[in-house]
Amino acid sequence: MRVLIGSPVHQRPAILLEFLISLHHLRKEHMEFGYLFIDDNRDERASELLRDFAKAVDHVTVLTSGQGDEYFRNETTHFWNEHLIWKVAEFKNTMIQHATDEQYDYLFLVDSDLLLHPRTVEQLVTTGKDIVSEIFWTSWQPDSAPQPQVWLRDEYTQWEQQRGEDLSDEDIAVRYDQFITQLKVPGVYEVGGLGACTLISRHALVAGVNFKPIKNLSFWGEDRHFSVRAAAIGFSLYVDTHFPAYHMYRESDLDGVERFKYETCEQTKKQDTGLLSECIGQMTEPPIKRGRDKLTLTMVVKNEEKRYLKQVLEEHRKYIDEAVIIDDGSEDNTVDVCLDALQGIPVRLVRNDVSKFNNEVDLRKQQWEETVKTEPDWILNLDADEIFEGRFASEIQQLLQQNEVDLFCFRLFDFWNETHYREDDFWRSHLTYRPFLLRYRSDFVSTWRETPQHCGRFPENVFELPHRSSELRLKHLGWSKPEERLEKYQRYMLLDPEAKYGWLEQYLSILDDKPNLIRWIE
Repeated sequence: MRVLIGSPVHQRPAILLEFLISLHHLRKEHMEFGYLFIDDNRDERASELLRDFAKAVDHVTVLTSGQGDEYFRNETTHFWNEHLIWKVAEFKNTMIQHATDEQYDYLFLVDSDLLLHPRTVEQLVTTGKDIVSEIFWTSWQPDSAPQPQVWLRDEYTQWEQQRGEDLSDEDIAVRYDQFITQLKVPGVYEVGGLGACTLISRHALVAGVNFKPIKNLSFWGEDRHFSVRAAAIGFSLYVDTHFPAYHMYRESDLDGVERFKYETCEQTKKQDTGLLSECIGQMTEPPIKRGRDKLTLTMVVKNEEKRYLKQVLEEHRKYIDEAVIIDDGSEDNTVDVCLDALQGIPVRLVRNDVSKFNNEVDLRKQQWEETVKTEPDWILNLDADEIFEGRFASEIQQLLQQNEVDLFCFRLFDFWNETHYREDDFWRSHLTYRPFLLRYRSDFVSTWRETPQHCGRFPENVFELPHRSSELRLKHLGWSKPEERLEKYQRYMLLDPEAKYGWLEQYLSILDDKPNLIRWIE
């Protein structure tokens, strides 16, 4: 079975990149995909993404529109006019003709600002319908409730109403809610209009469905004319709601991309390590300069849902610009906690299905590599149970804006309960300054301490960079509960029973009944 995936593209590079990666992840068992893009971009970086996709993936055709129309959009809405609408209609008709001429079994027309579930095309084909769209939801205005891209009649009527039937506002509200509620239940439903993410069978293509304007129809938008013509020819229209797409309608919707990937499929939870990533993985838009350097939080997490993760992330979000999270095989809702606490902040999320902690150096190398992919200015490397004292949020910019040093070291205080930290011969980490904040330099060549435990969070040669200690203090909460101390003791004795990589006396002291504790004072 052969499916042509067609998309007119006039898109921002960051959004287009996510769209192309989602196309690359589509499942195609027993199917052969071809791709037809019409490049209508004004941004050369977006055109370059399409060319790179064509290098990485088989059976890709990229046609240049040769038109230089400007298309305006902002964080509120998109601005269309008649000329733009019918230009896009011509592009789609070109795709219909290509699919027909090349004997494709299906044409899948999809907008370039959608993120697709990997099973989208597979599911649409299995419905057996000649014309069927996968649902997606959009808040057409920033504060409005999300609505689907399908409707029941006329231009965008989303409630049942028979000819001649007179409905009150209350009746309309009830029926509208019924329609919306129905579409939130996985299924296949007949509708009166659809678009933007539509599978069309060869039967419908050769029967004459197309996007030409119907002269005696005043409806706005090429999808209305397609839907009316299809119904007039005799085709019913359907929407599938099993695997909703994600609409990147505004650039701010990029903040939800990682959550969509995590919630929808195993394939997109993992980092993109294939050929596509090598070719286009770095083609994102350059970071927006905010008049200050970008601070990237990097963190390894595992089964942190019921510990300190929410507390520390809600504090960190006050001063970070983005985050890189390595989920090292969590079996709880740790990832959800991360995405909820950091909502509105760009997050690069990588999941390890099998934990790497038993060989920590591999885990830390992975963390480093994923972090530098984001092109950070500064890297703040913290664990999920570490939090700075309150004044850090107001003073961090002083550290980031200076030009003398590239590495800052801080004291880490091991809390033994909510109010006291431990200090004795075995527990005195707060008397030593350790590196947690690093200015990233692209010419820095990292080397690592090759040990399975206690290898360090940063490369071991970071002290070759200019460095300085800071009097800002860091609290380590991970020892503050008896049950957690017992768990850590057991873990160290399992992974390092002979203390080859640590200090046996310190391991044994974890369970001391009466350690020396000192009250913390902010």
